[in-house]
Amino acid sequence: MAASTDAIIIGAGQAGPALAQRLTAAGMTVTIVERKLFGGTCVNTGCTPTKTLVASARVAHMARRAAEYGVVLDGPVGIDMARVKERKDAVSGRSRGNIERWLRGMPGCRVIQGHARFESPDSVRVGDELLTAKRIFLNVGGRAAVPDLPGLADVEVMTSGGILELDHVPRHLVVVGGSYIGLEFAQMYRRFGAEVTIVEKGARLIPREDPDVSDGVREILEKEGIALRLSAECIRFARHPDGIAVGVDCTSGAPQLVGSHVLLAVGRRPNTDDLGLERAGVSTDARGYIAVDDRLRTSTPGIWAMGDCNGRGAFTHTAYNDFEIIAANLLDDEPRSVDDRIPAYALYTDPPLARVGMTDDAVRRSGRRSLVGMRPMTRVGRAVEKGEAQGFMKIVVDADSQEILGAAILGPDGDEAIHSVLDMMYAKAPYTTLQRAVHIHPTVAELIPTLLWELKPLA
Repeated sequence: MAASTDAIIIGAGQAGPALAQRLTAAGMTVTIVERKLFGGTCVNTGCTPTKTLVASARVAHMARRAAEYGVVLDGPVGIDMARVKERKDAVSGRSRGNIERWLRGMPGCRVIQGHARFESPDSVRVGDELLTAKRIFLNVGGRAAVPDLPGLADVEVMTSGGILELDHVPRHLVVVGGSYIGLEFAQMYRRFGAEVTIVEKGARLIPREDPDVSDGVREILEKEGIALRLSAECIRFARHPDGIAVGVDCTSGAPQLVGSHVLLAVGRRPNTDDLGLERAGVSTDARGYIAVDDRLRTSTPGIWAMGDCNGRGAFTHTAYNDFEIIAANLLDDEPRSVDDRIPAYALYTDPPLARVGMTDDAVRRSGRRSLVGMRPMTRVGRAVEKGEAQGFMKIVVDADSQEILGAAILGPDGDEAIHSVLDMMYAKAPYTTLQRAVHIHPTVAELIPTLLWELKPLA
């Protein structure tokens, strides 16, 4: 059976449904194909479920600290992990259901559930049906990477998706991978009551960040009782009567630790290996990411790639922006480019780390003459009043052009406060504009203009 449509969208993640709405509103017929769960990574195994769990973990953490605030609770704080999971599932399920209902009720949009594979540059097969279209958009997302580590095939480990199905608190959770996903789960389960050890191959956590940021996050986690094993070479696994033995060759500490559960959080890979891309002439890089230009067009005319599968961003906000760029160029005659996007993201430990623009190290490598302003959260009234004065904030600017180059806020509400910097960067305003802004007191953001009055040469 064959069917023709104006556009095919493969994947109902963050970019796909929004694009379907724009295309159908423009009078096109659209077929959207979803292999598994509507909403993609964000709704099902990413932002929505994990931040719901983070919220539960924070409540437990603050309940244990109640006495610090003069609040009296009777008895120890308990965790009903089955109810925590039930709440997470409900929040995620509502989001997933809303997206599916939206698509199925969208005029001009047909929804097919199944695995799509290319048969030619303009045709896709889903089961027994062959779909053809002049425009095909790939929004297939990614999944947790599982490297070939010694002994891994002999034990049961979890990835970031599998750990979401736990309905009990592990006795000892070993997190392999000291970057964003691993750190969020590590702190979360420590607050749920598990013993937690992070194993990281590098010499420090989140190595893409500046050393002071890595150190700040490390201090926060260690203060909560999370053990760290850094510079862990030759990571290996074996069965053990008490769970799973994880072998590590570190500069210090025992060569082996035993966990009841192991979370493998060592990166992600795109879902591009079973699409038949070669039959469509769509090029990928060495890691499987679909090669795209600045307008997200692939090597084959008429085929675009959005979201995690194109290697141009690994976040919900970048995926949605991919949709906006494609729609603007295709429907609005408005030239927009992914190269105009300013890198911005957050690590949702508590307190969170918010990052925008260039790191200090990147600024140094650029050779620019630059200035930096920095303050610890102990000097931020809002943080002190909340009893959450860990971390710091800093901002880097170009000394000659007055351009804001980057900023980092590790502290309470940093993920919100950073947007005052991000918006100025998009407006291409000099740092003096933000420096003279009058922010509301008492907030975290009010200290950002103050940073800009205390600029010093970046060492």
